[in-house]
Amino acid sequence: MNLDSGVLARIDRKLLAGLGQHETYRMVRVPVMASTWSTWKRYCDSAGISMGRAIAAMIDRELVSVFGDSGADASPVFAEQAQEELTRRKQRVARREMDATGVEEHLRAWDKRLRRWEAGLEAREQRAELTAKMSAGPSEAPTKVGRNERCPCGSRLKYKHCHGLPAR
Repeated sequence: MNLDSGVLARIDRKLLAGLGQHETYRMVRVPVMASTWSTWKRYCDSAGISMGRAIAAMIDRELVSVFGDSGADASPVFAEQAQEELTRRKQRVARREMDATGVEEHLRAWDKRLRRWEAGLEAREQRAELTAKMSAGPSEAPTKVGRNERCPCGSRLKYKHCHGLPAR
């Protein structure tokens, strides 16, 4: 099925819009079926390129296959697109590096906090061990307390009036 001239004119305008200002072009009218055209459009949309660029690349490849490689790049049409993609990827990498720097700073701050908490925990553990040792009582033999000395229980009474009484 052939396309009418109105549809072809719209296609031509879309193709021209897809080509850049610096690119040279010539209009070629080829009768094509609607199913072929829609398949080609879906292909170009999925590849992320304009239909004009895709057609130019296809023609370029056909010419290379017929006349052989002239030593130049086989697909000069995609050079600008590749450059744009490279720029986008560089920007994405730069954003990720900035995000990674922020995460590193956040981790450094948490590392400092963790070290402070560990130091505090160590101090508490040392105090707990010291307290346990002190509460367990003296490890050496108890010394004999004289009758007139203060009682070791802390009552401030003389031993003979506190724990030194035989009734206690």
